[in-house]
Amino acid sequence: MSAIITASNLSKQYGKKPALDGASFTVEAGRIIGLIGPNGSGKTTTLKAILGLTQFEGELSVLGMDPRTQREALMNDVCFIADVAILPRWLKVKDAIAFVEGVHPRFDRSKAEKYLANTKLSPDMKVKAMSKGMVVQLHLALVMAIDAKLLVLDEPTLGLDILYRKQFYQNLLEDYFDENKTILITTHQIEEVEHILTDLMFIQDGKISLAASMDEVGERFTEVMVEPQFIAAANALQPLSQRTVFGKAIMLFDGVHRAQLSTFGELRTPSVADLFVATMKGTYA
Repeated sequence: MSAIITASNLSKQYGKKPALDGASFTVEAGRIIGLIGPNGSGKTTTLKAILGLTQFEGELSVLGMDPRTQREALMNDVCFIADVAILPRWLKVKDAIAFVEGVHPRFDRSKAEKYLANTKLSPDMKVKAMSKGMVVQLHLALVMAIDAKLLVLDEPTLGLDILYRKQFYQNLLEDYFDENKTILITTHQIEEVEHILTDLMFIQDGKISLAASMDEVGERFTEVMVEPQFIAAANALQPLSQRTVFGKAIMLFDGVHRAQLSTFGELRTPSVADLFVATMKGTYA
C-alpha cells in the first residue's frame, strides 16, 4: 500500500488556543478511516488542513500535493461532505445535477439518479420544499456520484433518520468504495460506522492518541468481565479503565496477552465506543 495522506507535526492555533498540537499520522490508500474525538479535539481543523481550507504549520501531503499551494489541482481527486449541507432554496434537483455535471469531469449522472431513486426527491422539487433530511440526501447524491480518490465525510448523515443513515453507509460500501478509493470519516455516531472501518484514529487535545487498524485494535485491547475472586489480581495488571455492569467488574486492558487475562473471566473485544470513552476520560474530566 502507498500513503495518500502523510502528516508530520501539524500545528494550528486560534488565538492562544492550540487546535492542532504536533499531530502526525499516515493514511494508506484503499482504507476507511474513522477520525474520532470529542468536541474541540481538532477533528475539523484536521479536515480543513487536508482540504486546503486553513493554513497550518508542519508538513502535509495529500495525494502527493500540498493543500496550501495546490488546492485547485487537489480538488479534482478529493470530495467532501460537510456536516451542514447548504444549497440555494430556489434550486431544483434536476438543476443541481446539471450544474455538478457541468463543472466536475468525474461526475456520473447515472449514479446520482440511482441514489435519488431510493428517496422521495423528484427532479422538479426545489430545496425550499425539502425537509432537512431531504437536503442532506440531495447533497450526498451529488457528492457520491463523483469518482474521487479521497472522500472526506464530516458527520455525513447529520439530519437523516436511522433508516437513511444505514442506507447511506450500505450505499457507500456497495456503490462507491473500492481499492482505488480512500474514505476518511468523522462522526459522533460511532456505533453506526464501526462495522465499515478498516482503521481508527483517536484525536485528543490536537494530538493523535491512537492510530491503528481495526485488526490491531482487536489484538491490542481486551475487555474482561472479572470474577470477584480475581479483582485484586486483575487490578495488579493496571487496566486502562474499569466499570461496573449489573454488579460485575469489567476491565479494559491495553497490550496484555489474552491468555493471561482468560483466567480472570469472560473476554471480549471492546467496541470502539467503549474504547473511546475509556481513553478520553481525562478530556471530559
